[in-house]
Amino acid sequence: MMTELTLPIIGYMHSSYKEKFGIPRQPNLVQVESYIEMSAPYNDVLAFEGIEAFSHLWLVWQFHDNKNPEKTQFRPQVRPPRLGGNKKIGVFATRSMYRPSRIGLSVVRLKCVKKEGRSVRVYVTGSDLLDGTPIVDIKPYIHYSDAVIDAESGYAQDEPKRKSVIWSDRASEQKQQLLMREKLSLQTVQELEAVLSLDPRPAYQDDEARVYKMKFAAVDIAFTVGETTVNITAVE
Repeated sequence: MMTELTLPIIGYMHSSYKEKFGIPRQPNLVQVESYIEMSAPYNDVLAFEGIEAFSHLWLVWQFHDNKNPEKTQFRPQVRPPRLGGNKKIGVFATRSMYRPSRIGLSVVRLKCVKKEGRSVRVYVTGSDLLDGTPIVDIKPYIHYSDAVIDAESGYAQDEPKRKSVIWSDRASEQKQQLLMREKLSLQTVQELEAVLSLDPRPAYQDDEARVYKMKFAAVDIAFTVGETTVNITAVE
């Protein structure tokens, strides 16, 4: 009986999520644009013929940034952030990154496929993938079979509540300077605000005085979190 399976890496994700902190906990919560750079021999535009007829895709990918994954023993239970980070439930009842195969699955919206020289890029929105994530497969999303309208989703039945994002005077001035220098775009600002509105803190942390820092696209952001607001204090 086969005990291991080797999968090819067909490409790598390029996204604004430069570190795990801040990545939405599910796909399609934030419509951040990203793209998959296809690797040879899979960078053949013929492999994507007909894909434009589909609005969404399944991405099959690898959790590649786990700490010492080869040395980590199987853990039958984990603490989902949605449950406050304190309650344990079975790993197969979660989407935890610490699982036997380290395989992830995400639905994203397809924007386009572009061929630029020898490079083939698949542009999508709604990804929840860290920059540099290995992609092992791409499949079309089929609405009549993949969308289960009356599905029960346990502890994650409802979309997380969002908070208002407020820029401090200092952060607003820094934002304008970065926009002028083209280190930041209006689209990136909108994407950043959408990410922060989901409150990226670990669920067990609730310190309104604590300053959090996060990398997003080409900038570093500092912010605090109140009961109903996320307050950006600096962006550099």
